[in-house]
Amino acid sequence: MFFLKIWQKLFNHKAKKQTQEIEIPENYKKIDLKKFEKISGYKINNPIYFYQAFTHRSYLQYIDKIDVLSNERLEFLGDSILNLIVADYLYSHYSNADEGELTKMRSRLVNRSALATYARNINLWDFLLLSSSASQTSGQGSDTILADAFEAVLGAMYLDSGFEQIREFIEKCITTAIKSNSINIEDTNYKSLLLEYAQSKGFGPPKYTTIKVEGPDHDRIFTVEVLVNNEPCGIGTGRNKKSAEQQAAAMALEKLKGKIENA
Repeated sequence: MFFLKIWQKLFNHKAKKQTQEIEIPENYKKIDLKKFEKISGYKINNPIYFYQAFTHRSYLQYIDKIDVLSNERLEFLGDSILNLIVADYLYSHYSNADEGELTKMRSRLVNRSALATYARNINLWDFLLLSSSASQTSGQGSDTILADAFEAVLGAMYLDSGFEQIREFIEKCITTAIKSNSINIEDTNYKSLLLEYAQSKGFGPPKYTTIKVEGPDHDRIFTVEVLVNNEPCGIGTGRNKKSAEQQAAAMALEKLKGKIENA
C-alpha cells in the first residue's frame, strides 16, 4: 500500500506535467469537459485521457496531428476493469447466487445494451467526436459506438485517478440503471408472466402497441401500451421496444394483481 501511494503521487505529477507540455489539437476544444464533469459527477485531473476517450476512430481524418489516437486502446483497458468491478459488485451484493447465476447477471450488466444505457444516462453521445457519417448512425450501430466509448471513458478514469474512483462511478451507473428499470439484473420476464396470468383468467394474449417514439435516431425513446382483455393495463418506456414492453407488462401485472387483492 505504501509503494502504491508513492506510485500514485509520481503518476499524478507526471500526468499534470504531460497536460502542460502537450499541445491540445484545436478539434478537442469543442469538447465541454466541465459539462461532462457536472453530468457524470467525476472530477477530471488530466484532460488528455478524456480527449482520447471521446475520439472515435472515424474522426481521426479531421485531426492534423499524426500522433493522436482513437479511443480503442482505452476501450480495451476499460473493458477489463469493468468486468472485474462488476464481478466484485455481484459477489458482494448477491451472496446466495451460485456461479451460473452470477455469470448471467454479469452478462446483463456488461452487454452492449447495458453499456449504451449507462452512456445515455450521462449524455455521452454529446461529447463524442465522430465523423459526419458516424454521427448519423442509429439503432444498434449507435449502441455499439456508445458502449465502446463508455468503456473508453472507464479506461480514462482509471488512468486519471485510480481504481477506487472508477469503482464508485461504475457502481453508481449500475444502481441508477437498475432503479430506473433501464436494465434488469435478474431474469424476470414480465411479458411471459403477464401472458400466463392472462391465460389463467381466460383472456386472450396481451396486445402491445407502440404509442409514441421520441428523440433523435441515436437516442430513441419508445412508449408502449399493453391491453389485457381489450383494456389498457400498463404503459412502459424504454430505449427499445423490448424494454418498453417489459415495463408495460410489469405495470399491468401490478395493476391486475392489485385489483384482485382489493376485491
